[in-house]
Amino acid sequence: MTDAKRTKSIKIRVTDEELSELRERCPAGELAPWLRELGLGQKRPRRAERVDPALLRQLAGVGNLLNQIARRINSGQWSYGDRVEILAALWHIEKRLQDININAG
Repeated sequence: MTDAKRTKSIKIRVTDEELSELRERCPAGELAPWLRELGLGQKRPRRAERVDPALLRQLAGVGNLLNQIARRINSGQWSYGDRVEILAALWHIEKRLQDININAG
């Protein structure tokens, strides 16, 4: 859809019960965009859900540690056996993160 300004309005009459039901079904309580989406079949952009800032800080810390580990692995500072062991540990971490992602979604 274009970014054209909406200048036309449509008025509909509903009962108190119908209005109540519409409000219950409507996500985020925004009736007009929701009804446009339903009527015109156009999806509106979804807002990202709020995430706990403490969780984000922890995930950022994990990401930083993983980057440091990867950098040291690639630098050749460790023996082949050490690298295999570390890669196995990283694989387990990745699986756990995928489990978290699946359970959160």
